[in-house]
Amino acid sequence: MRRGVRVGVDVGTVRIGVARTDPEGILAIPVETLQRADDGSELDRLVEIIRDFSAIEVVVGLPRHLKGGEGISAKGARRYARRIFQKVPEVRVCMIDERLSSHQAHERLRMSGLNERHHRPIIDQVAAQIILETALEHERMSGRLPGITIDMDH
Repeated sequence: MRRGVRVGVDVGTVRIGVARTDPEGILAIPVETLQRADDGSELDRLVEIIRDFSAIEVVVGLPRHLKGGEGISAKGARRYARRIFQKVPEVRVCMIDERLSSHQAHERLRMSGLNERHHRPIIDQVAAQIILETALEHERMSGRLPGITIDMDH
């Protein structure tokens, strides 16, 4: 298992959930929910987070349909991942299947006793945390880098 902080990103049309790992790459921790801006300025804040934590990797959730297909949300997430890569080309940016992460995030918050009315401000961070946990588990189990690497061709 590689050492180093990873940043997880849950891309939505209104909000971007951000989580990170500890330096050992063991625990995933919610960080912040960014509001999408028409001018894309929230990406500057995301880049600041990536640099502040000296992240070695950014894991972006790829929202696939239950049967594995991709729709508009997946295209948007791929575009966003490419934009991150363009801003921080020195950091590995990858995408990992995030089917059911939002459902799991709601379930996790319900089980913690938080009333559903209070989920909105943090649900995206928890989804990003789950995306990171999936990537960490994949790396631990397979010994390989998680996800699909984003580069200039992707």
